Amino acid sequence: MRRQFLTVILAFIAAVTFAQQSPFDHIEPPFWWADMNNPQLQLLVHGDNIGGLTVSTEYEGVEIEQVIRVKNNNYLFVDLNLENAEPGVMELVFHNSATREIITVDYELKKRKEGSAERKGFSPADAIYLLMPDRFANGNPENDSQPGMKQKADRNDPNGRHGGDLKGIIDNLDYIDDMGFTALWLNPYQENDNPEYSYHGYAITDFYNTDPRIGTNDDYLALVDECHDRGMKVIMDYILNHSSLYHWFIEDLPMDSWIHQHETFTRSNFRGSVLSDPHASEYDTEQMLTGWFDVHMPDIDQRNPLITNYLIQNTIWWVEYADLDGIRLDTQPYPYKEMVSLWAERIFNEYPQFNIVGEAWLQKEGLTAFYQKTNRGKGYDSNIPSVTDFPLHGAINSGLLEDEGWNTGMNRIYYTLAQDFLYPQPENNVIFIDNHDVERFGFVTKQDLDVYKMAVAILLTTRGIPQIYYGTEFLMSGDKNMGHGFIRQDFPGGWNGDKQNAFTGENLSASELEAMDFMKTILKWRKTSEAIAKGDLTHFLPDNGMYVYFRKYQDEMVMVVVNKGEQERKFDRTRYNEFIKDNTTCYDIVDQKKVDLENFTVKGNTAYILTF
Repeated sequence: MRRQFLTVILAFIAAVTFAQQSPFDHIEPPFWWADMNNPQLQLLVHGDNIGGLTVSTEYEGVEIEQVIRVKNNNYLFVDLNLENAEPGVMELVFHNSATREIITVDYELKKRKEGSAERKGFSPADAIYLLMPDRFANGNPENDSQPGMKQKADRNDPNGRHGGDLKGIIDNLDYIDDMGFTALWLNPYQENDNPEYSYHGYAITDFYNTDPRIGTNDDYLALVDECHDRGMKVIMDYILNHSSLYHWFIEDLPMDSWIHQHETFTRSNFRGSVLSDPHASEYDTEQMLTGWFDVHMPDIDQRNPLITNYLIQNTIWWVEYADLDGIRLDTQPYPYKEMVSLWAERIFNEYPQFNIVGEAWLQKEGLTAFYQKTNRGKGYDSNIPSVTDFPLHGAINSGLLEDEGWNTGMNRIYYTLAQDFLYPQPENNVIFIDNHDVERFGFVTKQDLDVYKMAVAILLTTRGIPQIYYGTEFLMSGDKNMGHGFIRQDFPGGWNGDKQNAFTGENLSASELEAMDFMKTILKWRKTSEAIAKGDLTHFLPDNGMYVYFRKYQDEMVMVVVNKGEQERKFDRTRYNEFIKDNTTCYDIVDQKKVDLENFTVKGNTAYILTF
């Protein structure tokens, strides 16, 4: 009896000691919610030689459906059913039958915020401001470099880390709000612990934590709260296609099929067209889907249900945890399209009025439309309501600079919009004149203020959801041919000692200030216009460089007149009588004055936004 008692005591001591020295490096998601529409939860458990552990819980309403063991003994995947669970702290018990050691882990099931499922996503009523956290403003210089992280701050290196952070964004939210923007999209803020070229955020090493050089998860929550207090929405940039070579689950792969692997490095052919091409070869399709984005970005194999579930849960975790209003899906064509569809379906199951925009970087309207959610009942359905409108981006950039012709100049813009029948919801397209991956509009146009004003007038009044890249509001330039760092420069005024301060206007040129004021005027008016937010678009064939279109919703009507020609022209109101009817005057929202339509002279290289 004494020996049996001693054995029990020693086992107890061993269990307590083992519990204090937990072998688990990661348990993800780190917590969850008890009242999700989908009651299924899969935990990824990672640590040294844990693959043989058994798992149990006595938490009421929770059922462990299965424990999945994989090739790598450092992993367990635990499938839980939470259908009858209440919020609280669940005790998970891990038992090693060989050593009789026991490890207990407290796992929290939170209660969802009231109204979480009813949140509304971004829409055509919004205007999105896109910024790169590392390059916008340095609110906390003390976090610029972090001990133990591979890359330190070096503002002299265009491709280095410059120190921008979440506090810098929070400190300057009043500027973004005062400009008239209603939604904020940040390039990825999650940890990118890579030895070089890590500032952009697209090579993630920790999907659940903010990069400490940018801030903390609490800082991100504070940013979202500050935006919501101002009536602004927040859009997260999410990546399904790849992670970093230095992510812990890449350095210690759970199984071979976690990523695409090749005998030698194989890069994607970057041809998203093969996914919709009925004549595409298997070779091209395979290279598109399995090739890596870059040598330091391993290509995730979304056919593996374990990594698929991991990414879906991670997305939903951020939406719920941070109270997000939208997602921008990076490189939509590159993951397997079936997985993208499932990913979106699972998100909308929890948030039916949410919105997602997929980055479909394709130059043709039909190819782009393939990636948008369809209600046609045929072929592929991505379940993603919005796509990035690269065809319209190209049409505006080229059309305002090239000579007029049958399908060039303003006709290029017309013909692009004339193909809207290809999109299930063209009004949901995110439209832009530049972003973090393309030449800055100021560089393309050589900072021509007239061209800028025509482009901005079109962008903020045609169909779609406009996105403005930080700095474009004051003609910021940058040559992509010199490297991506030159189209992702620091926002002037975001660092102590900057000679210019765009937040205050200090030392900006007259044309830069005029550009900013022009956009600000339209953005503020746009917030009040239901014709822009909800109205139909009717446009007229361009006439020698003059393009006229109308937005109309119920009793509100807006007419946009863009004259790209050098010469001023008399406005021919009879051509537009189906809309103008008996109106003889309208109001110019930019110059803030009445316009007599009977004697309206349209200036050259000028855009007008007129309300009736």
